[in-house]
Amino acid sequence: MSFRLGNTGLRDVKVFEPQIEARSTGAFFRSFDQDWFNANVSYGYLFTHDEQAVCPHNALIGLTYQVQNPRGVVLRVLSGEIYAVALDLRRTSVAFGRWTGESLSASNCRQLWIPPGFAHGYIVRSDVAEVLSKASSARLADSERTICWDDADLNIDWRIAGLPVTDRRQRNCVDFNVAEYF
Repeated sequence: MSFRLGNTGLRDVKVFEPQIEARSTGAFFRSFDQDWFNANVSYGYLFTHDEQAVCPHNALIGLTYQVQNPRGVVLRVLSGEIYAVALDLRRTSVAFGRWTGESLSASNCRQLWIPPGFAHGYIVRSDVAEVLSKASSARLADSERTICWDDADLNIDWRIAGLPVTDRRQRNCVDFNVAEYF
């Protein structure tokens, strides 16, 4: 079993999806393969743990990142649908300050690789979404930063009407122009 690899609006952010095998008992697919990931998406990352979140409609998580021990993440939706965003925070990158977004859902089985050096977030588009984040390093609460989801300079199209439901991290968010970069 293999995966189909696709590009996004940012060179280092990749989307991939498994090839699904239809069976008389339903469907089967490999959701992740470390060797395939190393050979096709990004080499040198081992994933330390998975984090799972269940969020209601219109919940907006992010844009978060870590300044110490930066984390790469693979986002996958187990139920429902989200719109995921990655923002390049690498000063030396030609894409510095640019973002890309992808629709991920349980039905399309797409996964999004967001390497270290990026902030990321998502908005829940279904009634409820269950999201799995495969992380390349431990979460360090003191090192976590949040960029304001509605920063006018970034002009991110979250594809929502009205105000989203946000968590406590948005109270301490900063605009992109004063954020810490890599």
